[in-house]
Amino acid sequence: MSFFKHLRITLEMIKFEHTVFALPFALLSAILAASGWPEAPKLFWIVMAMVGARSSAMAFNRIVDRQIDAENPRTKMRALPAGELTASFAVLFTAASAALFVGAAWKLNPLCFKLSVPVLAIVFFYSYTKRFTSYSHLVLGFCLGMAPLGAWIAVRGDVRLTPVLLCSIVMLWTAGFDIIYACQDVEFDRRKHLFSLPKQLGVRTALNVSTAMHVFMLLLLVALFVLEKLGWVSLAGIVLVAVLLWYEHSLVRPEDLSKVNASFFTVNGCISVLLLLAVGLDKLT
Repeated sequence: MSFFKHLRITLEMIKFEHTVFALPFALLSAILAASGWPEAPKLFWIVMAMVGARSSAMAFNRIVDRQIDAENPRTKMRALPAGELTASFAVLFTAASAALFVGAAWKLNPLCFKLSVPVLAIVFFYSYTKRFTSYSHLVLGFCLGMAPLGAWIAVRGDVRLTPVLLCSIVMLWTAGFDIIYACQDVEFDRRKHLFSLPKQLGVRTALNVSTAMHVFMLLLLVALFVLEKLGWVSLAGIVLVAVLLWYEHSLVRPEDLSKVNASFFTVNGCISVLLLLAVGLDKLT
């Protein structure tokens, strides 16, 4: 199999296009930190850091979970358990992506470089959490929440309330939709002694927890609106996000999880892009 075919399969395996979930929040944070567009080279290395971090984390997750995925009817056709990709290529891809992240952090500033290895340790650690805690959803949320925190540090070289708010917003948003996604695997998790909130609390209660997280996320978005003195475009964006979250939760019922993928992929991709556009228009016009 050619290198490029391996690469294509790997990018499909890690769902490379879903970088859209966290990247808009990183760009939003960079815009707020710079009070406009950051310098082009800095913006380029922020994007490279995001791509490297997410790609290495996702590939590592697929490597660590390949035996579990092989036993789960929902995931058994993923590239590694299905034999479409070798573990050695996935390891090389993970290492190259991690090197891209560390290299991009080095190009940004000394603090980003110093934090790059601890950040990689955290995002790799996530892959093991469902083996011992039902709160892996929050760990995943924090992993994505580090994106806006890191982008702010890349631009400003410090930490303030704004990036902490953005980190919390992304953490709650991600944990909320990951709980929805995990509802599909409750029976499998029980058989294999894996951990998740839907397994611990039951699907109905877990969905209520997901709703509460997204409500709290909206409250933090309002706090960000006040703190950054944003305008009516951002306010309209927050209202539209509230509508999208309502729609996301309306698609999923404890007795009907058939629309989880629409909820997880389509709606959440729209939410992150919408917030970037709304806040971006406020700050750049």
